[in-house]
Amino acid sequence: MADRVDMQYIQRILKTHHRRNHTKFTREQLKSLINVFNYEPYPNYTTRQKLALEINMEESRIQIWFQNRRARHLFEKRSKPNEALKSSQERRQDNPEERSQVRRCHTYYNTSQLCTLKKAFKNNPYPGIECREQLAKEIGVPELRIQVWFQNRISRLLSQVKEDPEETTDSETEKQESRVLKPHEMR
Repeated sequence: MADRVDMQYIQRILKTHHRRNHTKFTREQLKSLINVFNYEPYPNYTTRQKLALEINMEESRIQIWFQNRRARHLFEKRSKPNEALKSSQERRQDNPEERSQVRRCHTYYNTSQLCTLKKAFKNNPYPGIECREQLAKEIGVPELRIQVWFQNRISRLLSQVKEDPEETTDSETEKQESRVLKPHEMR
């Protein structure tokens, strides 16, 4: 019975979810799309509609083209950091949506910083803003980096507990895992 239900479900999905054909653009269409993209990488619906009429293409295909182009453009910026840095700083001021797409560099901590963070985590895995600001001053790292470190640490410990809750070899890890409470359990 369960197999029959699963097969019906799979058949229904296959009927409703079919893959679109690959869209091929002519040189003239691409030229128009690129010109608009260079002027406005996030065109609104009416701009996409006008462009669709101009190049004789569905608006949904144009929307997907812009999404793909932004992704490719972002990838190319990351592969050429020096050139991209100058141009992205100019554009970021104009476009708030692009600000959130730029990824931060990895933060490295020295041994004393890690020791301080681990000690603070052991005392309180969910520190408030005052505690994070104090830690930030103490170890010389922005408060936001402290917040991210705590989030990552909690996430890592919770995933370790989920993977193998019975097997814990490191006594410090055991102590830390026993201290990690979910936010709703802290009340």
